[in-house]
Amino acid sequence: MNDPSQRRSKIGDVFRVSIGNFLEMYDFMVFGYYATGIARAFFPRSSEYASLMLSLATFGSGYLMRPLGAIFLGAYIDNRGRRAGLLLTLSLMAIGTLTIACTPGYETWGLLAPLIVVAGRLIQGLSAGVEIGGVSVYLSEIATPGRKGFYVAWQSGSQQVAVVFAALLGMILATLLPPDQMLGWGWRVPLLIGSMLIPFVFLLRRSLKETDEFLARRRRPGNAEIWRTVASNWRLVLLGMMLSTTTTVTFYLITAYTPTFGSTVLHLTSSDSMLVTLCVGICNFICLPLSGAISDTIGRRPLLFLFSALALLTAYPALYWLAAGPSFNRLLLVELWFSVIFGGYNGAMVVFLTEIMPAHVRTAGFSLAYSLATGIFGGFTPAVSTYLIHVTGNRAMPGAWLAMAGAMGLFATISLSPRRLAMPAPEQVSSTVA
Repeated sequence: MNDPSQRRSKIGDVFRVSIGNFLEMYDFMVFGYYATGIARAFFPRSSEYASLMLSLATFGSGYLMRPLGAIFLGAYIDNRGRRAGLLLTLSLMAIGTLTIACTPGYETWGLLAPLIVVAGRLIQGLSAGVEIGGVSVYLSEIATPGRKGFYVAWQSGSQQVAVVFAALLGMILATLLPPDQMLGWGWRVPLLIGSMLIPFVFLLRRSLKETDEFLARRRRPGNAEIWRTVASNWRLVLLGMMLSTTTTVTFYLITAYTPTFGSTVLHLTSSDSMLVTLCVGICNFICLPLSGAISDTIGRRPLLFLFSALALLTAYPALYWLAAGPSFNRLLLVELWFSVIFGGYNGAMVVFLTEIMPAHVRTAGFSLAYSLATGIFGGFTPAVSTYLIHVTGNRAMPGAWLAMAGAMGLFATISLSPRRLAMPAPEQVSSTVA
């Protein structure tokens, strides 16, 4: 792309679609970062462990709605267009976030308070179920030839900006507010800040153009046909879910769960845990586009194979070493290692998932595979990790959960090899499996 005006236009499109993804992920992740404060505000305090588990389960409940969002909103995007769908998902996320930020606590509204919070979380989950797929497909369809991996990596890259921003804000709040105020009302501040950004992001997304690839289609299938096509490709969706499990478990382990793990399990300070999370977000941001660009050169599968194998082989030993002598330095080193695994794997995985889905159901197929991974495995990583540590007394057990996710990604990568699918290249998969 030699024309400077075209280059600026592409950069603008990437920014406008990615900033919405940033806000969606920021609002969604803040709940996980401040799970302890939310537990105190909305759930009975008879047991600290029970209230924390209820809060983490509420965090995970949003992921139960993701498959529904993928099926219904994904079909809407494949039928009505990428731009219309991305505006709808942003609107739903705004409703869910404002609901959680503004609902009074359990002591004021009793049982109604946690019920409203769960409802807000479910609305967030419905939106997020198709947001990642919608953004990834949009970026893949506007990418210049031979650079799909680099373009699509900015979907995940924007999420890392959200991680850094939320962690930095958490560090500032932890400095300005004493712990009792932070747990009492300070956790609402990040949610309210996210809500204030919504109108600005909505205006940016309204200026998005529909992709040329979508506009060029002579025929657009209806919802029923889209659902039938996705169902007939169930094996592809299942393998896509397994691919995505490595990404989602790693991501939520090193971002959403790190503040809770660092403070409640390793007994480090809240500011130390937030600083580690901030460093992880920066590392992710660097690794993701780099991995996407490398995958454009050497292919997606070598990176998927390498980093899923590293997750399988190193996750538990790394956390065992950390649990044996908890410290800020050890936590930072382990989390950065997991960050490299995540960035190296995800930079190739997301674009690969857009390539293996049938073109006319690309958003629905991608979103369903990814949402099943988050709904069954990734989104419940904080709750599962807390439970495994509680029942075993072994603080390294989250590493076993991550190793399992790595094994799933490795199996899916092998199963999706060209020889097994009888396809010579990823670009031909969508036409073959349709």
